[in-house]
This record gives sequence, structure tokens and C-alpha cells, in this order.
Amino acid sequence: MTRWRVFELCAISALISAAVTSALWLFFLLGRDRGAPPAPVASPPAASASAQVAPSGLVIPVAGVRADQLVDTFTQTRADGERAHDAIDIMAPHGTPVVAAAPGTIEKLFESEAGGITAYLRSDDRRWIYYYAHLQGYAPGLAEGQHLARGAPLGLVGSSGNADAAGPHLHFAINRMRADEPWYRGTPINPYPLLAAEAPAR
Repeated sequence: MTRWRVFELCAISALISAAVTSALWLFFLLGRDRGAPPAPVASPPAASASAQVAPSGLVIPVAGVRADQLVDTFTQTRADGERAHDAIDIMAPHGTPVVAAAPGTIEKLFESEAGGITAYLRSDDRRWIYYYAHLQGYAPGLAEGQHLARGAPLGLVGSSGNADAAGPHLHFAINRMRADEPWYRGTPINPYPLLAAEAPAR
């Protein structure tokens, strides 16, 4: 076999390999796009059947978790008593879907040493920030500036950041906000009564 024939066979093999690889990537990416959250809607639909709506109107943000399974960890301390928790931990296996507790706009997607993979969603009236931390990953297509309906996919339960891998959970916090406050400010309020009882946020 001549050197030119070897070169020709190598070139054909490389082209076929590139075409197959490109086709696989396109199939994968287009398949992910089909699972992207819906476009903004004027009137948010009800949460999916696997998410429970509390009497306050908020959705319990971990699919399949009932109100009677929640534990109030808001006043607990962390870091050997150095800081208040100011959130509740919703325990669930790795990969359990996390959904938007209320409609709003993704204001910040951020990875930190403590919270790991996090998302900050601001309510439509700009008075509340809903904070989701220790995620395993985001829902396909999730992006800053995107509007989510109540119950829309947001991510997956994980143990990123400083969470214990043996106890995957969603760290869920709610901050009362002034309209001009940035996503990392606000006054923490306890999510537990809003998810487990009847009192709505005021």
C-alpha cells in the first residue's frame, strides 16, 4: 500500500469520526433543550403533581416531600455556633428534583465554598429572595434573567459546598428584600411556617 493511500484512508477515517461525534453532540444538546423550563407566562401554572403546595401558596421546593416531613432548623447554629442557620434543610436523596417555591426571576447563579451550587430567585414584586443551596446541578437551560413559574424545575438535590455527602439536602432560605437590595442582602425569615402551616408571608 502506497503512502498516499494510507494518508487517504486516514483522512477518510478522521472525517467519518468527526461526523459521528458531531451528530452525537447535536443529539445530546437538542435532547437537553427539550427539557428546558417553559418560557415566561403571565399566569403561573400550578405545581407539578410531585410537588406539594402549602396553604401559604408556596410550593415545597423538593419534589415528593410532604409538609409533615419538614423540620424547623431555622434557629439552629452552624460553624460551631458562629452563625445562625437562617434557613431550613429539606432532606432528600441526591438527584431529587428541586422546583421553584414561587414564581420569579433567577437573579443569580453562583457557586460558593459554603453553599456550593446555588440559585437566587427574586419574586415578581421584588420583595423576596428564595435561596436554593447545595444543589447537585441546575435544571437544563437554567440561566440568570430567566423567569420561572411556581413549581418549575430549578435543579437537583445534592451535597455541594460544605454539605455532608452522607446527608444530601436542599438548604432553602427566604429573605425579605427592599426593591433596590442586591441578591446577597435582605432579612432572613423562617420558611418553615410558610411551608408547613397556614400563615402567608407579609
